Amino acid sequence: MLSQATYLERLERVRQQLAPWGVEGVLITSPHNRRWLSGFTGSAGQLIVTAQAALLATDSRYWEQAGQQAPAFTVWQLGHDREGDFRAAVAAAAGSGAARLGVEAQHVTLAEFDNLARVEGVEWVQLKETLEPMRAVKTEEEIKMMARAAAITDAAMNQVNQLARVGMTEKELAWQLERTMREAGADGMAFTVIVASGPNAARPHHRPGERQLQAGDAIVIDMGAMLDGYHSDLTRTFYLGAEPDEQFWTIYNLTLAAQTAALAGIRAGLTGKEADALARDVITAAGHGAHFGHGLGHGVGLEIHEEPRLSVLREKEKLVSGMVTSVEPGVYIPGWGGVRIEDLALVTENGVHCLSQAAKNPIIR
Repeated sequence: MLSQATYLERLERVRQQLAPWGVEGVLITSPHNRRWLSGFTGSAGQLIVTAQAALLATDSRYWEQAGQQAPAFTVWQLGHDREGDFRAAVAAAAGSGAARLGVEAQHVTLAEFDNLARVEGVEWVQLKETLEPMRAVKTEEEIKMMARAAAITDAAMNQVNQLARVGMTEKELAWQLERTMREAGADGMAFTVIVASGPNAARPHHRPGERQLQAGDAIVIDMGAMLDGYHSDLTRTFYLGAEPDEQFWTIYNLTLAAQTAALAGIRAGLTGKEADALARDVITAAGHGAHFGHGLGHGVGLEIHEEPRLSVLREKEKLVSGMVTSVEPGVYIPGWGGVRIEDLALVTENGVHCLSQAAKNPIIR
C-alpha cells in the first residue's frame, strides 16, 4: 500500500483541477482511477470529490474495508436501493455548493448516466479524461513497486531455457511461467501469459493453445507479474533448437537493433510519435515496415495499458520524466512467425532507465 500522504496529495491535485475542467466537483467511476485516488481496492464504489467533500459510495460488502483503506474519504453507505442511495450521495455533494459535476464519459454506461440525470439540480459535464494524465507520471513509491513486479517477471523469464521443451504445449509452458511468478510472490498476472510458438508467433496477442513446441520454432513469450495492483510487462523471443536458421537471426537482430535504438533515444520531451519512429525507422529501412503493425509502447501502472502511448498517432503528447512505458518493437511474418522484444522503461530527462533486466539470449538448447 502507498502512504496516506500520497493519497491526500492526490486529492488536493484533483481539487485544483476542478476549475480547469470547468466543474465544481467530479464523479469518479473508473476502478483504476478510484484506486489511484483513494486507495480503495474493492470491486464496487464511486468517488465524489468537491472543494468541500470527498465521498466514497459503496455497499455493505465494503463499508469496513473502505474506511480502513480510504481514510481521506467519508464512506457513504449504499443500502438495498443502491441507485437511490447513490443519487442521495450525489445530491448531498451538490448541496455543498457543487451543482456542476464532471463525469467520466469513457467509464459510464447509458443506464448509469440515466440514473445520474435523475438527480435534481445537478448539471453533468462529460469529461473525456480525468485522472489518466496524473496517473501517467509515477511516484517513487509506484516505481519501486513496479520494479519489484518487474524483478519477479525477469526471474521467471530467465527460467524459460530450463522450462521449455519439445513436445510441451503452449498452455503447459504458460502455466509453468505463471506458477513460477506466483511462487515468487506475485499477487496475480498482469494479463494472461502469452506463449506463441511457430506460426502463432505472427499473432501479437495470441492466446496459448494446444500446439506443441517443435524444434526450429520461434517462441514469443509476453508476460507480467502484478504486485499490489501494479503491473509489469516483459517480452522475449526464443528459438527452440541448437542453431537458429538465417531467417530467425535476420528478424531477431533487426528487432533487437530497433529496440536498442529506441532505448538509446527515448527521453522526456519527445512526442509519442517521435519515440515510435526511433524503432519504426530501423524496421522500415530493412523492408519490414508492413510487418510492424502496432505502436512501439504504452504506459504501464495500475493498468497494463495506460498513458502514455508511443504511437504514430501521438503527434502532440510529449513524454514526461517519471512516466513508465513499455518499449516493444516487433516484426511479424504470416505463415512463419514473429519476434518481439520488450522492456519496461522509466522515462527521465536524460534517457530511460530499464526496470526490466531479463537476459536477451534467444537460444533454447
